[in-house]
Amino acid sequence: MRTRPTLTWTPGTDLPPGTTDPEPVADALRTGGVLVLSGAGISTESGIPDYRGEGGSLSRHTPMTYQDFTGSPEARRRYWARSHLGWRTFGRARPNAGHRSVAAFARHGLLTGVITQNVDGLHQAAGSEDVVELHGSLDRVVCLSCGVFSARRDLARRLAEANPGFSPVAAGINPDGDADLTDAQIGDFRVLPCTVCGGILKPDVVFFGENVPPGRVEHCRELVRAASSLLVLGSSLTVMSGLRFVRQAAGAGKPVLIVNRDATRGDRLAVARIALPLGPALSRVAEGLGVWVEDAATS
Repeated sequence: MRTRPTLTWTPGTDLPPGTTDPEPVADALRTGGVLVLSGAGISTESGIPDYRGEGGSLSRHTPMTYQDFTGSPEARRRYWARSHLGWRTFGRARPNAGHRSVAAFARHGLLTGVITQNVDGLHQAAGSEDVVELHGSLDRVVCLSCGVFSARRDLARRLAEANPGFSPVAAGINPDGDADLTDAQIGDFRVLPCTVCGGILKPDVVFFGENVPPGRVEHCRELVRAASSLLVLGSSLTVMSGLRFVRQAAGAGKPVLIVNRDATRGDRLAVARIALPLGPALSRVAEGLGVWVEDAATS
């Protein structure tokens, strides 16, 4: 069963206010057993915009839905043209202080795991291991007919060969790797089939309107059950795929802490929301805990 995508959420006027004191996060990390749930906001300092923050991509861009992608050859052509261009930007993105801090906390044994709603691979690039990619990853491609997986870099090479000279200037890049292009810029972009069976290729990511695989959800639920607390980093928690874990943790009496500059759909369930930019906030926490964080060059 496919769910109708939830793209927006309007904060109520009675939400608890945020704080600029990150000490609650430091206290949780001192205790240990912290599970991280990250969203698009942790990658904005790497040059990848989020969906809903100030200047978020939803103000100018409607993400591709599973229904549109599978039901329309023209929608697939638009998607692959824009995604092919956006992939180049994703390939140049580097982990920021937020990603590096999370990896440092893990190395010091303060975390039990990392669940990310992002598809950019920046947690792993920063050194985090055993990251659960809730919504998949843009660096893999799957055939919807035969189920074979392949590397995105291989498809990128094939698309470049099939579309020589395709290098329009995008108005922006979105968190799902989709570049903002006009129909004129897309032109007659050529989409390629699976090399095994000729079927439809799709990035191995969960589109809006598509369900997260049940096994992956249950694995995340197990991580929540094993954790002492849940630390949400850079997510508005608008979509249920992430909010359900906040509800689970709070329902089990586990502290939920959120670092996000704007109000989130989980604020009422959290013991605190730290309204600070992620990189500076987590760097400050790491310094206070005596945790060494790799610099950008080392990472």
